[in-house]
Amino acid sequence: MIVLLFVLLFVLCGLGFEIWAAMGLSAILYLLIRGDVPLNIVAQSMVAGVDIVTLVAIPFFMLAGELMNESGITERLVRFAQYFVGRIRGGLAYVTVIVNVIMAGVSGSAVADASAVSSVLLPAMARDGYDRRFAAAINAAAAVIGPIIPPSIPMVFIAVISDLSIGRLFLGGVVPGLLMGVFLTVTIYLYSLRHALPVTAVRGGVREFLRLLADAFLALLAPVIILAGVVFGVVTIVEVAFLAVLYVLCVGMLAYRTIRLCALPGIFSRAAATSVTIMAIFASVGVYSWIIANEQLGPQVARAIQSLGLGWSGFLLVANLFFLFLGCIMDAVPAMLIFFPVLLPVAKSLGIDPIHFGVVVVLNLMIGLLTPPVGALLFLEAKLADISFGELVRAVGPYLAALLGVLALITYVPPLVTAVPNWVFR
Repeated sequence: MIVLLFVLLFVLCGLGFEIWAAMGLSAILYLLIRGDVPLNIVAQSMVAGVDIVTLVAIPFFMLAGELMNESGITERLVRFAQYFVGRIRGGLAYVTVIVNVIMAGVSGSAVADASAVSSVLLPAMARDGYDRRFAAAINAAAAVIGPIIPPSIPMVFIAVISDLSIGRLFLGGVVPGLLMGVFLTVTIYLYSLRHALPVTAVRGGVREFLRLLADAFLALLAPVIILAGVVFGVVTIVEVAFLAVLYVLCVGMLAYRTIRLCALPGIFSRAAATSVTIMAIFASVGVYSWIIANEQLGPQVARAIQSLGLGWSGFLLVANLFFLFLGCIMDAVPAMLIFFPVLLPVAKSLGIDPIHFGVVVVLNLMIGLLTPPVGALLFLEAKLADISFGELVRAVGPYLAALLGVLALITYVPPLVTAVPNWVFR
């Protein structure tokens, strides 16, 4: 009977319903078909789904991403990174990866980072003669680093629905995020061996370095302040999100003077619109969570997997394939909110560290932002670079393979995820 719930969800998504509407409507239809559950459970479950203090952090992180796009932080980070790698063949491609690693420590959102970085680097790469497909592909792939290096909005979601430590999840993403940067830079280097990539003219010298460092210092300081606040327990996750907004706002309005007062209503309204959609998804997930618990889906899945005798390695392989498939056909947020709580008890029963499993699931679904037909980053970068969706899908292949390599590595070498949080919280 529970299969009907997911059939209804995918049918409604196929008919063009927004994911939050498809989830809510499929849950209501399922309960109506069953006929033995009072519908007031829908309202109660929806309220329970959003009645979580930690969720207050989400609108602030969304706002931080919008403010970052207006603040001028990206431009200064680009100029600073260019000083080190601009002289290398394909230097702006390396700059893309470096800047995304740094920006990941502010917004925690792949789409926000892609919008901010690509709006600066795509025109610069076009002026220097880079192929637009290559430029769009590396910008899309590098943006996936954003939700892995802390702070991370998807990991906040994981923590909310599973009662895992947000600090441990955040720190679990540090090494995987840096590995993603390394794998992408190696892929760029291999590409440069076969293609004549441009070299960017960059001024050198100690004086120029000090000038760029002074200009980018406040931008470089932002991720340090935010990460330190979470790791050392100085502030809660909600306070960290508010701190990110306050810091970027002060830097943009007072230090860089790039955020104008008249622009704030538009910035706040865009952040609010995105946040409302996410909260609507959490409300619908509240109903799903009640149905899944009532139908005892978790124990059923556990028994089915145990009957296969997979072991921890086989289970992780199946879980990776499952979440990669989900990333191709639905948004990351509902995929993790619905299925992570179902599979987490199974992972624990097989001796898999829940922090390790959480980071693996997040990386799976963030890679889904690069896979057709619903890859959000593909649509965004294709539009910004003015190329077709199909062209970008073909161009992003090598970078998608690099990210899958990181996924395989952290899946079967758990200390790459767990070592840093275990060391900090020992």
